[in-house]
Amino acid sequence: MNVQVVSDQNLLNCYLSGDRSAISQLIERHSRRVRDYIRMMVKDDDVADDIFQETFIKAVRVIDEGRYTDNGRFLSWILRIAHNQVIDYFRAQKQNRQLNESDAGYDVLGSLRFAERTVEDEIVGEQIADDVRHMVELLPEEQRTVVMMRYYSGLSFKEIADQTGVSINTALGRMRYALINLRKMIKEKNLILS
Repeated sequence: MNVQVVSDQNLLNCYLSGDRSAISQLIERHSRRVRDYIRMMVKDDDVADDIFQETFIKAVRVIDEGRYTDNGRFLSWILRIAHNQVIDYFRAQKQNRQLNESDAGYDVLGSLRFAERTVEDEIVGEQIADDVRHMVELLPEEQRTVVMMRYYSGLSFKEIADQTGVSINTALGRMRYALINLRKMIKEKNLILS
């Protein structure tokens, strides 16, 4: 028997042409990989099912709005959406955590102090670091240089001043403006960096 497998792109084209069953086939084709990935990350079947549904709802919305551009990597794209949904879930969990007696190992602000870092903490930490690096790249060059030298190279303000040929006060001023600009970007993008 000769069975021909329809490509992801063909299924998307069929869906966009009005064949509503095509999107169901596409979801079914990738559901196991996406669900397994989410379950591996959250370690809770009910939460994984919710995130799985949200992932495909978001994907269908993007496709319906015409914002999806096929590059032959539908599975990679859908896994990235799932990854972002997992990060959003962990951020929301961290933000909603209430302080109580069972929070031993957490400081007053709700951050880990004595407990080991979990996979979830690592994922959220990586995403926050990526968000911050991206925002630093958007700073004016003089501010970006000071931030990079201070936080990524660990230089003192005197060393920064010497290497950039400015006074310490100028280096401090550039850092101040960089932090002001970063706070504005965080607020504009509604990012949670904790």
